[in-house]
Amino acid sequence: MKLLYCFTAVALLLALLALLACNGEDDLITDSSAQLEFSRDTLTFDTVFTQLGSATRILKVYNPHSQPIRIDRIYVASGSQSKFRFNVDGESSNDVRDIEIRAQDSLYIFGEVTVDPDQDVSISPFVINDALQFETNGNEQTIVLEAWGQNANYFPSRFSNDSITAFSCGGAQLVWDDPKPYVIYGIVFFDECELVIPAGAEIYVHGGLGSFFDEDGNRLLYNDGRIVIGPNASIRIEGTVDNPVTIQGDRLEEFFDEVPGQWYGLILSPESRNNVIEHAVIKNAVVGVVVDSLARLDIRNTQIYNTTANALFGRHASIQATNCLFRDNSANSVRVSQGGDYNFDYCTLATFGTDASALSLSNVRCLDPFCQEFFDNDLNARFRNCIITGSQSDQITLADLSDAVAFNYTFEHCIVRVEELLEDDAYPNFLTDDCNTCINNTNRESSLFLDIDEGDYHLDTLSIAEGQAIPLPGITTDLDLVDRDEQVPDIGCYEYVYE
Repeated sequence: MKLLYCFTAVALLLALLALLACNGEDDLITDSSAQLEFSRDTLTFDTVFTQLGSATRILKVYNPHSQPIRIDRIYVASGSQSKFRFNVDGESSNDVRDIEIRAQDSLYIFGEVTVDPDQDVSISPFVINDALQFETNGNEQTIVLEAWGQNANYFPSRFSNDSITAFSCGGAQLVWDDPKPYVIYGIVFFDECELVIPAGAEIYVHGGLGSFFDEDGNRLLYNDGRIVIGPNASIRIEGTVDNPVTIQGDRLEEFFDEVPGQWYGLILSPESRNNVIEHAVIKNAVVGVVVDSLARLDIRNTQIYNTTANALFGRHASIQATNCLFRDNSANSVRVSQGGDYNFDYCTLATFGTDASALSLSNVRCLDPFCQEFFDNDLNARFRNCIITGSQSDQITLADLSDAVAFNYTFEHCIVRVEELLEDDAYPNFLTDDCNTCINNTNRESSLFLDIDEGDYHLDTLSIAEGQAIPLPGITTDLDLVDRDEQVPDIGCYEYVYE
């Protein structure tokens, strides 16, 4: 009998030991909804590097649950190419697996970044972004990684991401004449200020992440970084042909060189006056320049291209454009809404590879999809010596949608591309009555530009634009400051140069 009790006791002891041996594995959380918690959602290495150096930051990972949890994988999104390095639970690696955290316990992760500001910005950009990814039971969590790789002017500060900052000069000038580039963070609203940007200045917009819902209810993301000139402010861009002012997104790797939508755009608020843009390159935005109600802009010798929407959008505004190139836009190159006053001289508007027309004119702004409610104003638009073309058969859209206001437009000595417009009962005599001495470029084989695939809109040797313009007082040079022929200049922003 005693022997039986001994065997029973031993069996129970062995069973208990076996249970304890596998208890750690069995108690692990396997629910995919179980989340980790972190000491921060962004790991910011907040040092502007003026010389080769590094910075270290700490991230604390919490297991808030009453059972242990296993993190299947912790890794840096860009892998071995990342400028960030991590030590996880004593292991130095950017990709570690099977890290266990006990119940109600935590884990320290040490991160480091080393940046050489003397490297080219394509290698060491102004703002270096990456992500630290956590995979646990099939769910993913992300910590944003952010550092600064160049010694630049971060405006208004390096901590204004995803924010709106109002900046006032008290009626004075703000001159961005520092030789270092300017990196705009978030949305900056200038009030009671004349922002002056001298020749050669480089403006990069970092911005933040914005979203909107399309007509189908889908949530779409975009970069909301923008420069907003308030009603009591103005902007004066003073570039030259040799030292233009450049405004673009801050992703300067080669892959992003021609990618649109990297920042939102330059916005001139209602009633903003005395705005001048001279010799600027504005690219890779959602919309290049917006000129809102009663705002005024004089834009000369400027290129706006690679936008996901319009290059130039005027809404009940006043715009004088001379020697400008608007190209490679996913929507209308130039769009006019709710009327206004517009003069375009020697400009090139070109939309290739998209269904949108190069130019859209309307005297209303619809407030609903069927335009049952709208705002309307008189439209007065004049185009002289302009090229308005693209890959579709109609490159001019005219929308006179209100009987209560004027819809006045003229085209003089322009190259246009229209077909179905002439079949509209409202515009059957467009080429004879509204387009004085125009060339309708319906022949796809007609030569115009040197190489649109390479973004070169200089005139081809046999371009039909050569010698077809009329001299305009005060405009004697083209976008490149090449002298225009005094008697028979060329149509468009470029004068052909004979070798």
